Amino acid sequence: MKEECIFCRIVKGEIKAEKIGESENFMAIKDVNPKVEGHTLIIPKQHWITIMDIPESYGKELLGFIKRMCSKLMRELNAEGFNLEMNNFESAGQVVMHAHIHILPRN
Repeated sequence: MKEECIFCRIVKGEIKAEKIGESENFMAIKDVNPKVEGHTLIIPKQHWITIMDIPESYGKELLGFIKRMCSKLMRELNAEGFNLEMNNFESAGQVVMHAHIHILPRN
């Protein structure tokens, strides 16, 4: 983990975040600047910068976790759908250099 990384500090419990779910290697937290109600971030517990850095062996766990969190948010918010977004590298709009996937519930 990187000492200065905000998501690494959240994983370590040094910074508070509203956690809505957790698996062995991933955590779901509410975005502090939500674009829509229920805007949630999926973050890996290890410090990987982009999707290119996440080992393929984590793929099944990540996909299952994303699906569970999307189902939970849709149920709790009575949402009709959702968007998944991930910015990879600065040129694509990535601001926090720790891999993270946005879930945006939609009605």
